[in-house]
Amino acid sequence: MDLRVIEKGDAELTIEIAGEDHTFMNGLKGSLIETEGVVAASYDMNPEQSGGQTEPVLTIKTEEGTDPLDALQSAAERMSDELRDFADTFEAAA
Repeated sequence: MDLRVIEKGDAELTIEIAGEDHTFMNGLKGSLIETEGVVAASYDMNPEQSGGQTEPVLTIKTEEGTDPLDALQSAAERMSDELRDFADTFEAAA
């Protein structure tokens, strides 16, 4: 996974997340939407509508006072914890 910041502002972040697909991006977007201070999260990976772009581009918009990088870190950590909990539960059930 490679990350490339396209644009960073006080309340908005646009970042390319190379090597990921809809499965990962939907999970991350969902986690972002549940993050305090995030007002919008979306991603685009449609090359026909994006001028040939093939890697997913994530956009995060936050409330004033919430750094979008901090929100992304919080969402990623929560997503990781949830996946770890799922794996532990799955192993215990097997």
